[in-house]
Amino acid sequence: MKWTIDKSFDFCYGHRVHNQRLDTNFTENNDGCLACRHLHGHQGKIKVFLESSILKSGMVTDFKHLGWFKQFIDDTLDHKFIMDLSDPLCPHELPDLCVNDTGSVIQEVNKSLLMPAKDVLTNTIFWTPDMSKLNLNNQAVYEKYEGLVLVDFVPTSENICSWLLGIANNRMKELDVVVTALEFWETPKSHCRVDWTHEV
Repeated sequence: MKWTIDKSFDFCYGHRVHNQRLDTNFTENNDGCLACRHLHGHQGKIKVFLESSILKSGMVTDFKHLGWFKQFIDDTLDHKFIMDLSDPLCPHELPDLCVNDTGSVIQEVNKSLLMPAKDVLTNTIFWTPDMSKLNLNNQAVYEKYEGLVLVDFVPTSENICSWLLGIANNRMKELDVVVTALEFWETPKSHCRVDWTHEV
């Protein structure tokens, strides 16, 4: 026998899908609007599925063992803007992160101005601006940079879903619990699911 349990988490976030393309033959009224290329936000929902063939104390695992995941979502993604490091908008939206040592603007994010993820347990790869290296005197600009999560993928539902599945599975295997799947709702009507395989 195998048992599967699941737990859901909610968070708000913003993103931009800079590589969005539409085939107008499959859109209503030939609407070619690339709305996801705009800076925009969502109310996201995540559902994590855990599986085991052995019950410990009558459970796959205690739901409290996912408390770290809730904390990760709250601290890392909730009310943050997820942006691809290779987004061509970076030099325009994040000019303070796109400067070199001589002070001239470059066309890519200067990684020396970023802090890599500190959560060693999850092996998470993402970056946040190193606020100690940025000379930001304007509070609003400071808050913009403080609210950034920079990743090395286009933050589509599918990519965010895969990223979070890898994070959850990497941590939960310490308890001999497999994260078999993760579902992600970008909106109440737009949903993605990724199942664990070795290719993820």
